[in-house]
Amino acid sequence: MKTKFSTVAVSITLALAGLAFAGSAAADEGKMVGPITKITMAADGKSATAVLKDTKAGTPITITITDDLTLDKFKDKRIVEGDEIRARFEKDGKNTAKSFKKTAGC
Repeated sequence: MKTKFSTVAVSITLALAGLAFAGSAAADEGKMVGPITKITMAADGKSATAVLKDTKAGTPITITITDDLTLDKFKDKRIVEGDEIRARFEKDGKNTAKSFKKTAGC
């Protein structure tokens, strides 16, 4: 009886883990490196949009930033227009940033 229960429990756990992995893999992620051509802060200061020029394709891509650390860097002028950025973003229609960092050190 205990063996059947533990077998069923392990099977359910593996099935749920597989579904969780499939759900995260379904989200489309973009990566790019390029200079910032324009930064626009929202009026409330809780979000910003940055336009990056893709170094490979040469096309501009608008990325929405909502994390406080990056927003503080915009406000403090530690990240400004012209800085080269390595960005990872979720392709969800708004290109919401997951990671937004300078390529150069410090």
